[in-house]
Amino acid sequence: MLDLYVWPTPNAYKISIMLEEVGIPYNVIPVNIGKGEQFDPEFLKISPNNKMPAIVDPDGPGGKPYSLFESGAILMYLAEKSGQLMPTEMGSRYRVIQWLMFQMGGIGPMMGQANHFQHYAPEKIPYAIDRYVKETGRLFGVVEQVLTESEYLAGDYSIADIASFPWMRGYERQGLNIEDFPQVKRWLAAIEARPAVQRGLQLLAEVRRPPNQTMSDDERQILFGDKQYQKR
Repeated sequence: MLDLYVWPTPNAYKISIMLEEVGIPYNVIPVNIGKGEQFDPEFLKISPNNKMPAIVDPDGPGGKPYSLFESGAILMYLAEKSGQLMPTEMGSRYRVIQWLMFQMGGIGPMMGQANHFQHYAPEKIPYAIDRYVKETGRLFGVVEQVLTESEYLAGDYSIADIASFPWMRGYERQGLNIEDFPQVKRWLAAIEARPAVQRGLQLLAEVRRPPNQTMSDDERQILFGDKQYQKR
């Protein structure tokens, strides 16, 4: 059984959804990033960048245990291991990979920064908020255009959709009006209706922070302040 080291975040949902979609059994090992568990020496052996998700596959290449971090790499690994959700034909394969990279380099970082400056930064910086919210809207517009011509990002449902869905479903928190993006709205609803996606989104539901609960000062220091750098 594969070990999945996670905390309930968009990047973590990518992997729980993927595992549910392809039917690989897994054991959830919580990594409480608010308590600094991502800096534990044992976890750093698996994920040197102190980020989750990470996996350990006891039946990796050559039949040996294999650890992997970075959600995009994990999605590609699981697709190849299972033979699902990523084509083998070169042209179709790279169409999926380009949209996976679009999420990794665009959707994730830009929505993450928009979220940070709107909701977690100790002071409101209008320039930063405006920059990242506008860029998030621009990226939604890119996806909207693609989805006018295709049911899913790369044609058929794939790891490209699994990568972007957990981030883009948080549009409301970014101050976006989904009615401005009807094709994105259609796409989000279609993915959310999948039973495997619904199961994947239940990941560590019992430990999620309630929407109205604020972050403690200690958590803020661990996640965004000096404590994370002292631990390195």
